[in-house]
Amino acid sequence: MPEPRTWQLTAGSAALGLALAVAAVTAAGPWDSGQRTAERARAAAPAAGGTRHAPPPAPAAPHRPAPAPSAPGVLTALRPAGPSTGPSTGPAAGKPDRRPAGRPADLAAVLVPLLADPGLGPLRTASVVDTATGKQLYGEGATTPMTPASTVKIATTAAALSALGPDHRIATTTTAAPDGKTLTLTGGGDPTLDDNRLGALAADTARALKARGHTSVRLAYDTGLYTGPGVHPIGPNENIAPVTALMTRAGRLDTGHSGPAPRSADPARDTATAFAALLTRAGVTVTGAPAPGRTPKAAPLARTHSAPLADLVERTLTHSDNDLAEALARQTALARRLPASFDGAGKAVRAELAALGLPVAGTRFADGSGLDRNDRVSAALLTGLLTRAADPARPALRPLLTGLPVGGFTGTLADRFDTAPAGAGLVRAKTGTLTGVNTLAGTVVTPDGRLLAFAFLAGRTPSPHQAQPALDRLSAALAGQDHP
Repeated sequence: MPEPRTWQLTAGSAALGLALAVAAVTAAGPWDSGQRTAERARAAAPAAGGTRHAPPPAPAAPHRPAPAPSAPGVLTALRPAGPSTGPSTGPAAGKPDRRPAGRPADLAAVLVPLLADPGLGPLRTASVVDTATGKQLYGEGATTPMTPASTVKIATTAAALSALGPDHRIATTTTAAPDGKTLTLTGGGDPTLDDNRLGALAADTARALKARGHTSVRLAYDTGLYTGPGVHPIGPNENIAPVTALMTRAGRLDTGHSGPAPRSADPARDTATAFAALLTRAGVTVTGAPAPGRTPKAAPLARTHSAPLADLVERTLTHSDNDLAEALARQTALARRLPASFDGAGKAVRAELAALGLPVAGTRFADGSGLDRNDRVSAALLTGLLTRAADPARPALRPLLTGLPVGGFTGTLADRFDTAPAGAGLVRAKTGTLTGVNTLAGTVVTPDGRLLAFAFLAGRTPSPHQAQPALDRLSAALAGQDHP
């Protein structure tokens, strides 16, 4: 049994709205001085190479005058989150608790009219869980598998964290043939490889080659880590590049870092071509054009590593990064010794979630990003994942919470909650949007300090312009505030 944990939030002269926003952010933890821990790790990590360096000693704290007396706290402490088995196990599974969850009004009485909004279409399911107990407070078709759209990324990233741990990094390497005449650039499945890291890898490789007396090579590139089709079932699309083990900046042909963009038709070849130019600039001549090849059985000359998996998970969730989601699904497949393909990744994600004791009956993971309409996930599975991430006994899963966009402020929720302002700053959730499919799953802190996990899935919706505000109002209602 894990030890209970209590978060105490106080506010001096701050307004109640600000205090509530602080409560929501703090509950999602782990935080340090207002910054997500994975963000701090990214800031401290080197641009290339996988070595972790110890941070410099903390400077001595400056002298400060004694603080003024604080006003009484406006929020009660968050309830300690004890061990939980998820919303679909135990005697209370599937039986909504009709008692108020930290609000004067009955939860069902609040949610049922909001779920009846015509903007949500005829297919809608819901699950609301108290993360401290794992008890379902409200459910409507909670175990019914639905097309989740991008909320499936919660499952994808949870499986990767469970299989690999938050400190895992993805490597891109260079390896020379025994005679030194051929060099192979090997992709490890890192879509976040960028121009700076590729340049650093070329410089390190050139130094190693020169140290061996080689200044001219043929360049091969190896994408054999992945198997099966590279093109997503939706076909060439600005929302995702061909899924390959070697790419730079997710194959984007623009200067952006998220969202739709023109994509390379062959990201691996483009990356190898750019690498050849960088090698030449570093003093190593590359003869001929780069060509596909196999990595020699030898120790790598040089390598560059991605940011830690905790950072990659946060980026995937905050920006709904499809390319990174597919990469993390394949990393999970490799960890489970399954083929790194769409099919192998789907089997690996399902197996990893089952090992966590989550309800996977009827689930299907046709891809890792949610772009495939054949994906099937239940609201209960999503709230179960979020509940586990809130459990102090499972710190490896915490990036699932810290990576969720903040309503009205960050990521894919930056422009949301204008019709449900009570949820702005309080709701942290992953969005999901396909034509006719709109979903939202995340967490919210109630006025009495309870952290709730929720998932609302809607199908055959008439328009995102109607469905998204309806979902925002549902999640904002859980904050215990008046809703429009």
